[in-house]
Amino acid sequence: MAMAAVVAAGLTRWGVRKATWKELVQEAGKALFDSVENLDRKDVDALFVGAADPERFVFQAHTAPMVAEQLGLSPRTIMRTEMACASGQMAIKAAAAHVAAGVSEVALVMGVEKMNAAPMAESQTSMACVLDREWDGVQGGSAPPFFAMVAQRHMHEYGTTREQMAMVSQKNHHFSTTNPYAHFQKEFSIERILGSLVVAPPLTLLDCSGITDGAAAVLVTSPERARDFTDQAAYIKGFGQGVQGNNVTNLGDITKWPPLTMAAEEAYRTARIGPEDLDFAELHDCFTISEIIEYEAIGLCPRGEGGKYIEEGQSDMGGKVPCNTRGGLLGTGHPLGATGVGQAVEVLWQFQSKVPEERNVTGAEVALCHNLSGAANAHHITIYGRDA
Repeated sequence: MAMAAVVAAGLTRWGVRKATWKELVQEAGKALFDSVENLDRKDVDALFVGAADPERFVFQAHTAPMVAEQLGLSPRTIMRTEMACASGQMAIKAAAAHVAAGVSEVALVMGVEKMNAAPMAESQTSMACVLDREWDGVQGGSAPPFFAMVAQRHMHEYGTTREQMAMVSQKNHHFSTTNPYAHFQKEFSIERILGSLVVAPPLTLLDCSGITDGAAAVLVTSPERARDFTDQAAYIKGFGQGVQGNNVTNLGDITKWPPLTMAAEEAYRTARIGPEDLDFAELHDCFTISEIIEYEAIGLCPRGEGGKYIEEGQSDMGGKVPCNTRGGLLGTGHPLGATGVGQAVEVLWQFQSKVPEERNVTGAEVALCHNLSGAANAHHITIYGRDA
C-alpha cells in the first residue's frame, strides 16, 4: 500500500532566468494550481520547501513562510528542508510522512533555487560550502575536482572510458531537447563532448551539470484522496537513505558509494520490489561519471560495468531501464532545491502520458528517483508506482 500520492505538478522553465527567487515560486505554484480544477488554496494544510542555499545565492533565510505568502497559503504545518542537492526530495519525503501519519491531508511541496543572482565566482564558492570547509575547502575541494577524482579512479579500476562517460551526456542532452522546460535544448556529438573545455580532468564542460535557476511544485495527498484530484497519480511506495562520513578522507573507495547501495536496498525493501522491477529511473547525473556509478550501486548492472551498460544502450529508450528521460541534471539543469521535485514531476507526467511520445516509457509501472548530496556521501531514493 502506498503511503502517499503525488497528484499534481507545476514547473517553471529552467535556465538562466531574469525571474527572482519569489517569481520562480509564483510561476511554479500557479502552474500547479492551474493544473487542478477542484483544488482551492484553503485545501492545502501543509507546505514543505526544498531549498539548498538561498542564504548565499539570494541572501534570504526563513524562506518557507515567504513561499506561503507568495502562493496565498496559510498552512497548519510549514517547514523548509535542506540537504544540499537532495533538498527537494527530502521535502517530498517530509510531506509523504506527514500525510501517512495523518498530520496533513493535502501538502504542497515547492523546490526552488536561484543560482544566477550572484557573480559566478560567488555562486561557485557557495556550492563549495557543501564540503567540509575547514578541511576539504582549503584544499580546493568542490564538486568538479571531487567527481574528477571519482572518474579517474573508476577508469583505473574498471577500464571505464571517457567515451562511455560522454555517452551519458549525449543521451541526456538528446532527451532534454524533448523537454520544453529544460535549461539546455541542444544535442551534442561524442566528439563535441570530449572536445569541450576541460573543467577537471577527465571531466569536460559537457560532463558537468549547469548553474541553473528553476522551481518545481507537486501536490501530495493520501492514496484515498488522490482520486479527488486526478485519475492517475504517482503513488509513493518506498524510501531509502544512506550516509557515510562527510570528510573526503573518510569516504573509503570513492568508486563504490555504499550509502547508495544501502539506500537502494532500503527503498526496494519498503516498496517490496527489486531492481529488476524498475521501468525507468531518474538518477542524479550531476556529472557523467555519477550516472555510471549509480547504475552499478542500485543494482542495474554488476560493479564496474556501468560504462558497458551505457555503451550497450541499456539506459536509453528501448534498453533495460531508461534513465533521465527528461534530460537529467546534465540536460535539464540542476537548480539544487528544485531537482528532486522536478524528478517527481517527470514520474507523474510519465504515468499520465503527458510527455512527448519519443520519451514516454509506455506502460511503465514502477519508477525510481535518486539524489545524492555532498561528496557522494549521502544518498536518497524514492520509489513510485502507477497503482496504489
